[in-house]
Amino acid sequence: MMFGFPAALLKHGYIHGVKHFKRFASTNLLRTCLYDFHVENGGKMVPFAGWEMPVQYKDSISDSHNNVRTQAGIFDVSHMLQTKVSGKDRIQYMESLVVGDIAGLKPNQGTLSLYTNNTGGIIDDLIISNTDQGYLYVVSNAGCADKDLPLMMNQAENMRCKGLDVKVDVICKGLLALQGPGMVKVLQPGLKFDLSELPFMTTRSATVFGIDDCRVTRCGYTGEDGVEISVATERAAELAQHMLNSKDVDCRLTGLGARDSLRLEAGLCLYGNDIDENTTPIEATLAWTIGKRRKEEGGFPGADIILKQIKDKPKQRRVGFTSSGPPARGGTEIYDESGEKVIGKVTSGCPSPTLKKNVAMGYVEPAFFKPGTKVKFLVRKKMVDATVTKMPFVPTNYFFGK
Repeated sequence: MMFGFPAALLKHGYIHGVKHFKRFASTNLLRTCLYDFHVENGGKMVPFAGWEMPVQYKDSISDSHNNVRTQAGIFDVSHMLQTKVSGKDRIQYMESLVVGDIAGLKPNQGTLSLYTNNTGGIIDDLIISNTDQGYLYVVSNAGCADKDLPLMMNQAENMRCKGLDVKVDVICKGLLALQGPGMVKVLQPGLKFDLSELPFMTTRSATVFGIDDCRVTRCGYTGEDGVEISVATERAAELAQHMLNSKDVDCRLTGLGARDSLRLEAGLCLYGNDIDENTTPIEATLAWTIGKRRKEEGGFPGADIILKQIKDKPKQRRVGFTSSGPPARGGTEIYDESGEKVIGKVTSGCPSPTLKKNVAMGYVEPAFFKPGTKVKFLVRKKMVDATVTKMPFVPTNYFFGK
């Protein structure tokens, strides 16, 4: 075995001596610092974005899903790319890559943003937090690490060549997401600060269950109240066990299967399925990620195309659907109500454990954007009735403060 990040990153010299991830030659897949912990706890490991990750544990995906909606679940998201952007020109640097108003972030406030390309397409989605320790804490998708990190490093070097001060470092730590209405009861006993002081999309450094040098960020990918905790790799399993030991909440390890159905019920995009380099923020109904000042000033990649689409309707847009019968999956063709004209394609879909009906999202032509519009899916060579539905399908429970 050997240790390392994806080969492309090692090749370009961005990572040196990292002991965070294990690559096994027999599978050519990476393993997070919690791999052994997953196996010991009955995790069913599957390939995902170049990694071996748990799709589920001993309970069913539906049971895991419902447990997160009613209690709490722990997700291993250590495969995500964590980076630290420092230097006095870090804001200018970050705004040259993303659509968000990073200058407008208060200390310890974060935002979801998007890397875009020169044609307005989405390179990746990411969360950027403006820490009170003089750097930006950035978390982006594991499956995009081999393009995100070169993008960041190359732009940093370009700006340094112009005399600007910016530095990008990879944070080699584990990352655990604790999600669900029971999150506070699980986590609060292990903290020295009150979680009511940490509203949605804020972050702080902390000691968690006696483990120093953690970072707790109130965010998540389920629609429920939750946090993501960055923790030293060698203590990630210890942290997970502390949370599993909760006496007040049924807190369980939860896999990718439930993570996908939870995020879909919450109307959240999966990169590579619902958004990619051929879809713009406007088409993806992510215009809200573009800060007001950025809409006025531009200055981000693809700004001319994206800002024009704000004024003019895009040729396609991401919308939600509900249906009964066999569920539509990614790639399913969408037809008008007559079933004669193809109007788009489903990008994600599944049976909703919460709603007991099928939910999906996909892209359709302008005439079919409005909620309540009747359409049809071609599933298993049969037409299935579906309805354009406002997202999120299940109301979110984010905590915005008292």
